[in-house]
Amino acid sequence: MHRTEELTAIKESARGGPDPAATERQHAKGKLTAHERIELLLDKGSFTEVEPLRRHRASGFGLEHRKPYSDGVVTGWGTVHGRTVFVYAHDFRIFGGALGEAHAQKIHKVLDLAEAAGAPVVSLNDGAGARIQEGVTALAGYGGIFQRNTRSSGVIPQISVMLGPCAGGAAYSPALTDFVFMVRETSQMFITGPDVVRTVTGEEITQNGLGGADVHAAVSGVAHFAYDDEEHCLEDVRYLLSLLPANNRELSPVVPCADPADRPGDVLLDLVPAGSGQAYDIRKVIEEIVDDGEFFEVHPAWATNLVCALTRLDGHVVGVVANQPASMAGVLDIEASEKGARFVQFCDAFNIPLVTLVDVPGFLPGVDQEHNGIIRRGAKLLYAYCNATVPRISLVLRKAYGGAYIVMDSRSIGADLTLAWPTNEIAVMGAEGAANVVFRREINAADDPEAVRQERIAEYKAELMHPYYAAERGLIDDVIDPRETRSVLIRSLAMLRAKHADLPSRKHGNPPQ
Repeated sequence: MHRTEELTAIKESARGGPDPAATERQHAKGKLTAHERIELLLDKGSFTEVEPLRRHRASGFGLEHRKPYSDGVVTGWGTVHGRTVFVYAHDFRIFGGALGEAHAQKIHKVLDLAEAAGAPVVSLNDGAGARIQEGVTALAGYGGIFQRNTRSSGVIPQISVMLGPCAGGAAYSPALTDFVFMVRETSQMFITGPDVVRTVTGEEITQNGLGGADVHAAVSGVAHFAYDDEEHCLEDVRYLLSLLPANNRELSPVVPCADPADRPGDVLLDLVPAGSGQAYDIRKVIEEIVDDGEFFEVHPAWATNLVCALTRLDGHVVGVVANQPASMAGVLDIEASEKGARFVQFCDAFNIPLVTLVDVPGFLPGVDQEHNGIIRRGAKLLYAYCNATVPRISLVLRKAYGGAYIVMDSRSIGADLTLAWPTNEIAVMGAEGAANVVFRREINAADDPEAVRQERIAEYKAELMHPYYAAERGLIDDVIDPRETRSVLIRSLAMLRAKHADLPSRKHGNPPQ
């Protein structure tokens, strides 16, 4: 056999896995193989594999007789929409995708290459955790991955795609990355599985009930996105990558835009009710403002009282943070604050301008919120905005009360431009609450308390809550016609595109945790 023929045979064997039955078992579970997943993620024919012939050197427990090529992980690079992306994919057919020393070193290699090349990295996770037979060397391999995840944080985009059961150390690397995708039924994440939970606490729960896609997408907030199948999941990973820069020294790709920058938004006049207590869907407002009505919502099922999305204005990528009056009246609570903080930090790290749409009644009151640290955890959003140096524009659509007004990127915490619609109400609190506090004695002493209360509410609104009060004091740059929102935002962002901010000399800040 000619040496090139021998090489071809070895590589085909490595790609085919340990045996055809293993591939059939993978497919029977509704799961693709590592190479099939990479083909869906990357542009056709663009994948270059690194160390496909790597084998482990471990012995004991029969490992010396099982030395498959690739050692259970496929690593390399390719392109997505013509731009370089690095990838590693666990091969569940080999040792259940479990991580050993050689397996870990392959991942270390591709993470180092991604950092050096300044390109995003996508991990396709389908592994059973540390390879028990290799002991502490497997654990050390995870440590090397975590260290590299942390070093690359804010330097290159890191995306984790969960495509199988990932427990223990296998769950921590995704938690360190920027975005986590999961597939329903086939992927799970947990530190300790159902058997350990049952032994320690006596609680009975399934794998999906403990750490399935919907649990992490809607309850824990660990996953940003959940899908019914791998194909649609990987399609959206490609779409997300199209919105992101390659690294923190570049800007996101600009695409041609056929949607006129000066397109009037007449429907905005009717989308937002004048009454501050009436609900509406802020996503319809976003659709009307952005290019072609398209945006990619992050964490759509978790902390739904705040909407975070990546979108484009005049072809340029922006991040949108918006209160959602259709969910909990758009109030800020612990989860919404943490969701917003994480998104703001990501956008700031990767040079993505921020547009904040404000319609917030305040922070959520309650014993649970206070006892669970709304002060500490709500401050995360405040810290993230104050720390952000990208172009920042805030727009008050309707109400903006109390500390929540300040936190939602107000002028006082560094927004470059603050705008408002003529329906805005900016105040310490709502008129009803304010009147009850300020005029409490007068109202209680009146012959007709309710009449006096209504009179004082009207007075407070007229004096302190009219739509031009903040503008008159320079806290709002302009009150704009809602129909002109798109064109005003596009012109403002164009002006701010070359913004540069000098930061104080420091190793890093100490954000609230």
